[in-house]
Amino acid sequence: MPDPFDLSTDAEPAAGPISAAPRTLPWLADLNPEQREAVETTDGPLLVLSGAGTGKTRVLTCRVAYILAKGLAKPWQILAVTFTNRAAKEMRERVATLVGPVAEAVWLGTFHALCVRMLRRHGELIGLRSSFTILDSDDQLRLLKQVMEADEIDIKKWPAQALMGVIQRWKDRGLTPDKASQESSSEFAGGRALAMYAAYQERLRVLNATDFGDLLLLCLDLFRKHPAVLIEYQEQFRYILVDEYQDTNVAQYLWLRLLCQKHSNLCCVGDDDQSIYSWRGAEVGNILRFEKDFSEAKVVRLERNYRSTPVILEAASHLISHNEDRLGKTLRTGHGGDVERGAPVKVRSVWDGPEEARWVVEEIEALQRKGQALKQIAILVRAGFQMLEFEERLITTGIPYRVIGGPRFYERLEIRDAIAYLRLVQQPDDDLAFERIVNKPKRGIGESTVQKIHILARAEGIPLFEATRRMVETDELRPKVRTTLKALTHDFERWQSLKEAMATSELTAMILEESGYSEMWRQDKTAEAPGRLENLREFASAMEDWDTIGAFLEHVSLVMENDAQTGEDCITLMTLHGAKGLEFDAVFLPGWEEEIFPHRRALDEGGQKSLEEERRLAYVGLTRARKKAYVSFAANRRVYNQWQASLPSRFIDELPESAVERQSDSGLYGSSHGGGIGLGDGWKQPWWRDGQKRKAPEIADATWDVSPRVNNSSFKVGERVFHQKFGYGVVKSINDTKLDIQFEKSGIKKVLDSFVQPA
Repeated sequence: MPDPFDLSTDAEPAAGPISAAPRTLPWLADLNPEQREAVETTDGPLLVLSGAGTGKTRVLTCRVAYILAKGLAKPWQILAVTFTNRAAKEMRERVATLVGPVAEAVWLGTFHALCVRMLRRHGELIGLRSSFTILDSDDQLRLLKQVMEADEIDIKKWPAQALMGVIQRWKDRGLTPDKASQESSSEFAGGRALAMYAAYQERLRVLNATDFGDLLLLCLDLFRKHPAVLIEYQEQFRYILVDEYQDTNVAQYLWLRLLCQKHSNLCCVGDDDQSIYSWRGAEVGNILRFEKDFSEAKVVRLERNYRSTPVILEAASHLISHNEDRLGKTLRTGHGGDVERGAPVKVRSVWDGPEEARWVVEEIEALQRKGQALKQIAILVRAGFQMLEFEERLITTGIPYRVIGGPRFYERLEIRDAIAYLRLVQQPDDDLAFERIVNKPKRGIGESTVQKIHILARAEGIPLFEATRRMVETDELRPKVRTTLKALTHDFERWQSLKEAMATSELTAMILEESGYSEMWRQDKTAEAPGRLENLREFASAMEDWDTIGAFLEHVSLVMENDAQTGEDCITLMTLHGAKGLEFDAVFLPGWEEEIFPHRRALDEGGQKSLEEERRLAYVGLTRARKKAYVSFAANRRVYNQWQASLPSRFIDELPESAVERQSDSGLYGSSHGGGIGLGDGWKQPWWRDGQKRKAPEIADATWDVSPRVNNSSFKVGERVFHQKFGYGVVKSINDTKLDIQFEKSGIKKVLDSFVQPA
């Protein structure tokens, strides 16, 4: 099988001498002064601070071409590093367009691909034969599970995915088992993570295999143990160029530092304001301390943006200026003084999440009527659970969309599992649903037990659920399995009996809790688990919109059939993290509320450092927009199946008044009508700066509390009230500060008492 990382043969190609450099390089004339300075500065370390949309790819491409055209180095004496194979391919093609086929001999590729090339040549010096295998993620986990089981570690309590995360963090920091610290993993498996790391590495060595994290780690090991090899590469690479330097981790940083020590011609291109991947090992400190690491370094700032309108640039620059740990730059338009300022960033406050989705889709429809292509419109969310309301609204209105970077909401593993539980409650004859959830979470139901159930079901011509009910009354199964299945069937019978008596949202929450499914994800130590829990909570909350489980399941069936065509003109729906590097004519940024954005978990885990990364993420979102940017937030959110008041994100206050147009639903945030959470003049309440901190909503992480609470409301059952949105109504029931109100025109609605007044 060909090596997917093989860039070219190790032999230097006999491409012949480079032709004499032309007297003029016409493509240099297309560069602005700062870009040209970055291209022509060829001596010593150089940091190119390249803001969003300022043409960094052009600078990198032209710099490689310039070095070749001027004869400053042979092609194989240039090392150019990118983060994706796609970026490497694009750069090579662009360089070839400028200087011809000689570009093929440049050492150009991703960190992993370049390290593979070095290890194929020299790996035997550290015990790695040149035919080594690179394991994919599935094989890595399978091997690690074998190591853990051999050491009698309970992989149910300590999942292999979680240990792999610990190991990869060590590798990202360039730490081999003998250099890693036990303290950083003292909680995992009783402090045995470091021993497992060593055992895992030994198994890889025996198999003559590596994982992706090893590629850099083994190169560092090679350079340390065999200085002659390092010196060879230091002599060879006269010029080193690195793209997206703000996303490098410690191991990548050390690799670059070692290779550039001979000639010091290191050019790093990046943007500290777009460093948003700390959760996968990126160290923004690498770019922030560049001038300290290289005392002779020159810094060139690319601030002329060729993507966004001046007003969007003003908003983004003002927002990011609130970060303290940054090198500093201010984006401005690169199109000269004649360019139109553009439409201001529209900031919209709405009553609740469903209203936000309606507003966003209505704006999209308005853009479409004006001729805007849907493929040039994006909805960018902070977290995956936010997508559901937008997907539902887009489906309802018939607007095609695609989800980038992951499955659609109802296609996600945890949501499919939850739906399977509901299918079996609704229809006990659903054998596919039974098979999916009978041992999820793990109940000790093995293949042999399921096979016995199948045999009985076929023999009697009955569904699997009914076969299980009959079998647990016999001695066909082991006592423990029989007890487990009997309890499960009783649970389903009880849930089925509650279909008519309980609200669908409460019943869904009960099923996910009592089945142990939610608890399974709470105990899961993988990085994906918190997000899956958020999705389940959003799923349970969304059930409030459906009167029956049957109606909901019918809706989902239609949704799953409504897959967008790949080539169709459609909306893009994705997370902010996935949007980096992309651009659209119009960008919608919903959910700018405290605890969603900035995200509560990020702040809890990282404090001020994480807050600044969240702000960089907001900056990335704004700078994806070419012509129009829309920011929205809701006064109320269903959180963990409870309606709660939301606070506008602090990032909204950090947008300049001169660059935004504020709109509000009637009665909200300083609009001309009363009611709502009155935040005074234009929502300006900088409580995080003036010390007047407002109490954040209390959220129970452990479960969904569906039991009634003490009535703390000033209203009484039967009282007539007025709501700015829903009109007049009568209070039917009270749950703490939440009221169930029978409105004259809108039916029964659940609202916060702060949003109504006595009629």
